[in-house]
Amino acid sequence: AAAEPPLRWEPRCRQQLRHLQDGARIAARLPPRLEGRWVSTGCEVRPGPEFLTRSYLFYANRLFKAYQFYYWDPSCRDPSYSLVIKGKLRLRQASWITRGATEADYHLHKVGIVFHSQKAMREVAAWINQTSGEGCSGFLPPGRTWAPGALYELLSAKTERDCTAALGFAMHELSLVRVEKHYQPLLQPQQSGSRLVEELYLGDIHTEWVERLHYRPTGYQRPMQSAVHHVHPCPACGIIYRADEHHPPILPVRAQLPMQLSGSWVSTHCEVRPAVLFLTRYFIFHGNNHTWEGYYYHYSDPLCKQPTFTIYASGHYTQGIPSSKVRGGTELAFKVTQARVTPMDQVTVMMLNSSEPGSCGLTSSWSAGVEQDITPTNGCLALGIKLPHTEYELFKTEQDTKDRSLLYIGERPTDGSSPDSPDKRPTSYQAPLVQCAGAPEEFSNYFSLKYLGKKDANGNEALKPLPVAFLLFIALLFLRWD
Repeated sequence: AAAEPPLRWEPRCRQQLRHLQDGARIAARLPPRLEGRWVSTGCEVRPGPEFLTRSYLFYANRLFKAYQFYYWDPSCRDPSYSLVIKGKLRLRQASWITRGATEADYHLHKVGIVFHSQKAMREVAAWINQTSGEGCSGFLPPGRTWAPGALYELLSAKTERDCTAALGFAMHELSLVRVEKHYQPLLQPQQSGSRLVEELYLGDIHTEWVERLHYRPTGYQRPMQSAVHHVHPCPACGIIYRADEHHPPILPVRAQLPMQLSGSWVSTHCEVRPAVLFLTRYFIFHGNNHTWEGYYYHYSDPLCKQPTFTIYASGHYTQGIPSSKVRGGTELAFKVTQARVTPMDQVTVMMLNSSEPGSCGLTSSWSAGVEQDITPTNGCLALGIKLPHTEYELFKTEQDTKDRSLLYIGERPTDGSSPDSPDKRPTSYQAPLVQCAGAPEEFSNYFSLKYLGKKDANGNEALKPLPVAFLLFIALLFLRWD
């Protein structure tokens, strides 16, 4: 559903929109080729929060060796402990649930742990001794002195010993796999051409700690990149590649950016949510009056080429305060007061027209490509949108290696619920958005775009060109507001 963005968009916003629409540049083989080493491109945050980097090596004979390096801090400079994980992986069929993914079975042979301080050893030993069964209760006797470099066995398939549960450890991320290839233009002006970039997407980690051990992923976590074919520059990639369980990566110092929300922010790629939704996000923050506008555009495919529905939302937000739970994060509260919906395919139209009268816009009045205000019906029950609504959020800003400003917004609860109370505030982040424009001078009502008709395989128009203007691009974190 490609369309030209309005001319009053900043050039960088237009450029990013075109980039996202050009899904043909991304190739994803089924089944994927995993052989080789894959590394994190920076410090990762998992629910909890947990701060870690990863380095996974897959062999041609299906065996794998994976390192997970855990840290005390969100910059991944103060190591806590490292895990070395060995096992076997067998790719199966294409996923019926998550389009574009391959399902896999894995079997763990060994998991070992190396502590990087007495404090880490004491804390982990206490977790294991308190929460594990008989076979693990004496994993490390109280008062045991930390031995630098010593490897302790947490799991062994041979002895049927498994003391990993206390750490919230599982490798279910290996049960859902996708590899994407695209080409990065060379950065130097005098150079022409591009370089290959390969990204490995593994299954998402459940946002609830107690669910992690048995959750089977339907979305992805932050991708790893090929140690050979990665984005340049990547200061962290070489450091993580050279690391092992005895020499964890210490990432370079990065400047802490103040939280400056004002301006326009847009997705960097087609995003995936558990359960399964594909979307792109675009939104604008107006710092002068603490109001926001969000656009998010849902699709049915992993390249974000087949639109299903668009949502526009707006409201206001509170002044941010530093998070006491997730270092480096900022806590905010968002009030959603208005929303509009544009169904983009016949399936969505039928669903909305069959919804309970008075629960989602005007009864039985939905048609493809025509926007409706759902504020008068207090949202849309069929889409899980409730108005007005408050969400308790976690934000952080960073600069990437190209000096672009990135905005990380709290990860959505895996169960599809909403962070509608302070105790449900996220402790990890979604994929970053990139700033594509500075603060707008005035509050714009909304960006209108004309839909360009697209023909299906039979040559019929899947959705005719519309006389009305509507939103093309959306975004914002609020996936469900129920």
